[in-house]
Amino acid sequence: MAGLITILIDGITYASWLFIVALGLTLVFGVLKILNIAHGSFYALGAYAAASFVGWAASMKWAPGLSLVAMLLAAVAVAALVAPLTERGLLRFFYGRDEVLLVLVTYAMFLIMEDVTKLVWGANPYYVSEPYSLFGNVDVGKQSYVGYDFALVGLAAVVGSAVWWGLNRTRIGKIVTVVIHSSEIAASMGINVSRVYMGAFAVGIFLAAIGGAFTAPMISVQPGVSVGVIIVSFAVVIIGGLGSIEGAAVGALIVGLARSIAVHTAPVAELFSIYIVMAIVLMFRPEGLFQRIQARKI
Repeated sequence: MAGLITILIDGITYASWLFIVALGLTLVFGVLKILNIAHGSFYALGAYAAASFVGWAASMKWAPGLSLVAMLLAAVAVAALVAPLTERGLLRFFYGRDEVLLVLVTYAMFLIMEDVTKLVWGANPYYVSEPYSLFGNVDVGKQSYVGYDFALVGLAAVVGSAVWWGLNRTRIGKIVTVVIHSSEIAASMGINVSRVYMGAFAVGIFLAAIGGAFTAPMISVQPGVSVGVIIVSFAVVIIGGLGSIEGAAVGALIVGLARSIAVHTAPVAELFSIYIVMAIVLMFRPEGLFQRIQARKI
């Protein structure tokens, strides 16, 4: 029983930050119809920026609890700086073009940002240890867990609820929904589609960055951290269905539990377990668990 609880807690903890990152990926695809290969790089930028902001906060003698504020500000800074540069400076020139071309463009962005992070932060790893001890330890049965992991689960619930509420219960969300269904009709109704694209892309980057920022205390922030993240994030959105918030949540939970089971029972199959689950889902639901098959437009 203790082993089952451990697997469940580890799976949910892993799924929490993965859901935040995958949510940004599926939002960008749902609105802009772009399969963003560079999404993992935004995660890495958030992690590096959080390391820098937390270090600066410590040098300024901020209270330890304010390191969480520093990580949030890091994610905001990444979204505010990177979103206009990438969306206005590059992506908007390729809207409406072939999907394969957009994939190649975002892959080129990924390669560029990998080198940019090395130029800015170097090749040595960064460690953000201060926030990880803020919530102490939580005892579950005979096992003791780090409280920060449970706080991350709470953060994922808050972020997911906020995005769902924003899309389904606000006027801006209704406008975004119109653009998702038909950008041409939205433009004919007087909606500034370009502004909607910019806003959706900025939110997507912010979600990737906040995922990286609040995961930074749990990992070693170093070059290459974006590669594994984008691969697993794609698995999540493919399982759940591209463009679906509910699919991102369920997909992250499935991936997290599959990985946790593999880690505790057959560690060598950790990465393989994610792909086998994805393959099984696609065998029965090629469009993903929460995505309906759409009629092809001629």
